[in-house]
Amino acid sequence: MLEHGGRLRAAAKAFGIPLSDWLDLSTGIAPYGFDLPPVPAEAWARLPEDDDGLVAAARAYYNAESLLPVAGSQAAIQMLPRLRRRGHVGVVSPCYGEHAEAWRREGHRVFEFSEGSVPRAIEQLDVLVIVNPNNPTGRLFSLARLLEWHERLAARGGWLVVDEAFMDPTPAQSLAMHSHLSGLIVLRSFGKFFAMAGARLGFVLAEPDVLSLLDEALGPWPVTGPSRFVGAALLSDRPGQRLQRERLSVDSHRLSQLLIDHKLPPTGGCGLIQWVATDQSDRLFELMAGRGILVRRYRYPESVRFGLPADEPGWQRLTDALSAFQEGET
Repeated sequence: MLEHGGRLRAAAKAFGIPLSDWLDLSTGIAPYGFDLPPVPAEAWARLPEDDDGLVAAARAYYNAESLLPVAGSQAAIQMLPRLRRRGHVGVVSPCYGEHAEAWRREGHRVFEFSEGSVPRAIEQLDVLVIVNPNNPTGRLFSLARLLEWHERLAARGGWLVVDEAFMDPTPAQSLAMHSHLSGLIVLRSFGKFFAMAGARLGFVLAEPDVLSLLDEALGPWPVTGPSRFVGAALLSDRPGQRLQRERLSVDSHRLSQLLIDHKLPPTGGCGLIQWVATDQSDRLFELMAGRGILVRRYRYPESVRFGLPADEPGWQRLTDALSAFQEGET
């Protein structure tokens, strides 16, 4: 299995720091959530039903014609490669590593390349996978460019798969309203923006034929009743969503400026993460971890991704650690 952020227990063991003393900035999940409604007892006691309001709330939130709830977008990432015969799949990288791994695992021939290589490669591809905004770089692709690439793929029966797990802070940039188009598949994560990663809820936005195939492959009841109930409530909470976007915008800018002030200007970022490419990534990671701050380290390219602190003590801990790094401490 690939390495992911949020592995606090492993970090606590490796660095000898109690679990409760860590500041986790490794996951890209919003550090503050919404007011949660009480989950009714029947959500636990009964099997989930499709007409419980979740799909309607999600369609309105995403402005999408048709969608399918899944057990986190990861479930769709793993299943989509099984719905096509083996072919040539392009993945714009670096990005979330599970995409290339999932297609490769199912026997597809996978090519990883930069954004600039897409125009040359696209005519030889059956599927193109893009993360937008990208993880970890924060790169945001234009809607016009993505729709152009989709048109070229769809004309040959190909797919454009766009993972929009980090899109919620910037909904105007989403392809969701175009997801009814043949050959376009949009993945959305519920956990990051709504700070509900443990709910394991996500959505696939696509034409009905694709959703029907995916639904059959996943089997009955892929999402728990409590997750469906909470999902429907938060997807309908417009005031809470506005507040969350405003807060993330302020804190994302604050994090970017804090890194700049400490001679680590972000190479990229979005509403939930800031990404710093640096040849000192190992020292930065080790220094942070030695102070009980977990960030996400990448080997290719050498870089570190920072999430947002939840409160002022967290901001102060990060500031102090960055100052120590700037002063050359180890």
